[in-house]
This record gives sequence, C-alpha cells and structure tokens, in this order.
Amino acid sequence: MQRIARYLPILEWAKTYNRDTAVSDGVAAVIVTIMLIPQSLAYALLAGLPAEMGLYASILPLVAYAIFGTSRALAVGPVAVVSLMTAAAIGNLGLSDPAQVVLAAVTLAFMSGAILLAMGVLKLGFLANFLSHPVIAGFITASGLLIAASQLKHIFGIEVHGHSLPQILEDIWAHLGDTNLFTLVIGVSALGFLFWVRKGLKPLLLAKGLGRRMADILAKAGPVGAVAVTILITWVFGLANAGVKIVGEVPMGLPPLSAPSLDPSLWSQLFLSALLISIIGFVESVSVAQTLAAKKRQRIDPDQELIGLGASNVAAAVSGGYPVTGGFARSVVNFDAGAETPAAGALTAIGIGLAALFLTPLLYFLPKATLAATIIVAVLSLVDFSILKKAWGYSKVDFAAVAATIVLTLGFGVETGVSAGVILSIALHLYKTSRPHVAEVGLVPGTQHFRNILRHKVETLDHVVTLRVDESLYFANARFLEEYVLNRVAEDKGLRHVVLMFPAVNEVDMSALETLEELNRRLSDMGITLHLTEVKGPVMDRLQRSHFLDELTGEVFLCQFDAWQSLRNRVQPGAPEGAEHKGLVAE
Repeated sequence: MQRIARYLPILEWAKTYNRDTAVSDGVAAVIVTIMLIPQSLAYALLAGLPAEMGLYASILPLVAYAIFGTSRALAVGPVAVVSLMTAAAIGNLGLSDPAQVVLAAVTLAFMSGAILLAMGVLKLGFLANFLSHPVIAGFITASGLLIAASQLKHIFGIEVHGHSLPQILEDIWAHLGDTNLFTLVIGVSALGFLFWVRKGLKPLLLAKGLGRRMADILAKAGPVGAVAVTILITWVFGLANAGVKIVGEVPMGLPPLSAPSLDPSLWSQLFLSALLISIIGFVESVSVAQTLAAKKRQRIDPDQELIGLGASNVAAAVSGGYPVTGGFARSVVNFDAGAETPAAGALTAIGIGLAALFLTPLLYFLPKATLAATIIVAVLSLVDFSILKKAWGYSKVDFAAVAATIVLTLGFGVETGVSAGVILSIALHLYKTSRPHVAEVGLVPGTQHFRNILRHKVETLDHVVTLRVDESLYFANARFLEEYVLNRVAEDKGLRHVVLMFPAVNEVDMSALETLEELNRRLSDMGITLHLTEVKGPVMDRLQRSHFLDELTGEVFLCQFDAWQSLRNRVQPGAPEGAEHKGLVAE
C-alpha cells in the first residue's frame, strides 16, 4: 500500500480533507476559473490552435495532476512559453489541414507526457539541474518579448508570419498600411484596460470599502470583463463585417476523446520539440511549486512531479488538448486565494467544464485582438532584464550565457533559443568545473587552520607545498590539476613534499585516478613525495579498491595539521615519521 501511495499523493492529503479545506479550495477554484477561461482561449490562439483546445487542456489535465501531483498550490494548464513552443513545433511541419494540425498538437502532448512519465519512473528529475537559472531566466525573458511581438498582428489586424523577432517586426512594418482601425481601437483599449486592472483596480476597490477577498476576485476577473465588453461591442456594431477578426464558432460540450498519431515520421519530427517542451515545462513548474511550498513549510517530490506533469499531458492528449505545465501567475493566484490541496485544481476543472458546456456560444463574437491583449499583458510580466545586470556584476561567464540565450531566442526562434540554453548550461558547468580552483595554503599562526597564502598572513614550509583542491576530480579537470601541480613544482627546486588537500573533493572518477597515479610517478621521478589530507570517506573507499594507495610515495593524513606537524622537520622524502598514517585515514 505504501508503494502505491508513493505514486498517488492524493491518498496522503485526502486522509485529512475536511469541510474547511473544501471551502478554501472552492474559493481558490472560483478565482482561478475566472482567470483561466480567457487565458485558455488566448494561449490556444498563441499556439495556432482552435480556441476550444485551450479549454480542453484546462479540464482533464487538472484532474490528473490532482491525483498524481505533490504541490498543494500548483495550477496546471496552458502557459505562454509552452504554447509558443507548440506553435513553433507544429509550424515546422508545414501542415495546412486544420485536422492534421490538431492531431499534431495532440501527439505532441502525448509524447511530452510519455517523456515526463519515463523520467519520473527512472527518477531523472535531477536532469533539470543542468539548466542554469540565469539561462532559464534569459530564455523566459526573450520568450516573453517574442510572444508579445507575435501578438501585435492581432492588435493591428494584419497578417504576419515568422518565428523570430526580426522576421515578425519586418512583417509588421511591411503590412502596417493594412491595419484595421476598428481592430486597433479594440486591441489598444483592451491593452490599456488590462494594464490598469493589473495595477490599479484592486487598490481602487479597497479604497471604496470593498472586502479584500471580493476586491481580489474582481481584479482577477478583469480579463473576463474585457472579453464580455468587446464581445458585446463587436456584436452590437457588426464589427466582424468591418474586418475585425473574431474567434467564431467554439464547439459546445465536454472535451472529445482523442488519440495521438502513430505515424513514425511524425514522431521523429516532433521528438526534439517534445523533449524541449518537457524539460522547459518541468523546470518552470518545479520552480514555481518549490517556491510556493516553501512558504508553507511543505515539500514537493521532483520525481513525482515528473509523473504528475506526465499524467497531465497524457490526459490532455486523450481529451483533445495540447501540452500543459504549471503556470507561474495562475499558481500564485491559486496560492494567494487560499488553495489548501490539489483538489482546488480538480474544482477548477469542473468550472472550466461548465464553461465549455454552457458558455461557448457566447464567445462567437470575441475579437482575437482582445485575446492578444490578454496574452501581451500576461507575458510582459515575465520580461526581466535585471538578470543581465545581476549576471554582469556577479559573473561575466553567466552574463555571456544569459545574453547569448536572449539574442539567439529573439534572433532565431524559441526552439533554437531553448536548445542553445540547454547546451550553454551544460557547457557552462563543464567550463567552470574543468578549471577547478586550487589554492596554495599555509598555517594561520596560533591555530590549526590553513588558508590561502594570497589572502591571509600564514606560515609556510620551504620544502613543502600544500595545495587545496576545491572541486571534485573527473575526466574534464584532472589534467588541469596535474599541469598545475607540475608547474608549481618546477618553480621551486627546493620542494621535497607536495600535499593535496581534498576537503571539497566528493568524487574521483577513473580518469582522475589515472591522472593521480601518473602525477605520483612523475613527482617520484623528481624526488618529490606526494601526500593526501582530509580525504572524505566515500572517496577513500574507492581509492582503497585501487592500487593507488599501495603505490603512493607519501601518506594519507586525517587532517592538514597532522601533515604539517609530520612534515615540517622532514626534508628528505621517505623519512619514517608519521608512516603509520599511510593509506589508512580518511574523514
């Protein structure tokens, strides 16, 4: 039973579910439903899909996450970045048949779900750590700008194509003369209203004496108000006949059962996109979930989150939706509205289902410009260029990675940008660890502590050099350490002992072991003894399973101070003092 509960977190939180919790979840569900209806329609538009697919992707996936997810506040559904990536992935297929486009979106959701489920079962959640935060921040900032720019065509009522910022801006400029004035007025008015609602409506309502909870609900309902008013204006004045593009007929009813394509060629074309969507969606979702969980001293399980998100995407695929993940703004609203358990998501799904059953005929005259305004206002909150300033002040390498990600995403499109982000994150890690920090240390007078000779006033021994290695040793950096040690030895002909301090070395792989063996031989040929200090237990366990300790010319000391006392009067290598330490002592 415990093994089953490991994969079904609902069995844990359902045991303490009560009426008060249900009320809190219900209130949060009402607020999120109000917010999610226009967002779902808008993000489907962004993905280049029929509007109803946004609603479909906001029903069954939420139920699946409530069963399998571990976050109490994460709100799953269509999000801006994943919608843009979906549009790019399907756009690369060159499909013209709407039915084939829908099938491709369903297949993409299923593939993303399968990838996430496989990663969850294999406990591969740690792979998300290879995407550095600065690179992800740069990608999201660039994606926000790209999304906002892509929606300007709906604000102006013109035809624009392209997946990169230069292409989009060039097309907008070329077709600016075709702007539909009615569309422009609706779009700009909706933008102005939504920006005001986001910043000014709640304080105004509070100043008028309205309760905080009701003011919050009305502020979150701003997009619904924009939708309702522009639908009414478009219908009353017949603006659809004046060139204002509208959503048109949205099928009424619950999501239909659907199945992904089994065409191997389509799967091969979509695989990379599905993988990138899975990784980016998971990173974005887990970041939000961990942040919100920490505020209530709760915890999430990243590996189980993979399963929860995977199940949500499979649920989207079998119910006519497209790829989903946890949304930042939506989850924060869910948290602030008082959601106590994932049941809030299931209740939200009921609200969206009711909207799909009864409200879709009212959406016929909804201007696409209104949905575009909703997207623009939502995604501009993702744009944060302060990461460039922070990275520049802290690390020029991180700055270069962030800047490159932003430039590549804007210049070549979202898939190139996210691929570059993954590669840059891994390359950044390899670069930093391939040149480990090595400090020559000495004894701080009157203590047993050893510090960097360049930073502190310390005592050193003429015939001994102690080098502290501040990184695990593996194939990419072992030769660097060897060259560093040999260069240091070459500078001082009086050296007789080299001590390597390993307090920060958590791993020594086979390549690094061979390098240490070679270093030991080369130093021995030069008449220099090699010693190790402060070797951690797991590292020592591995070293003892090799021949290295048998061949080591020096000793392994428990701590650096022991080595200092043993070696300070020992000028000739191989002296017997302290030999009882050899190969036996580790932390």
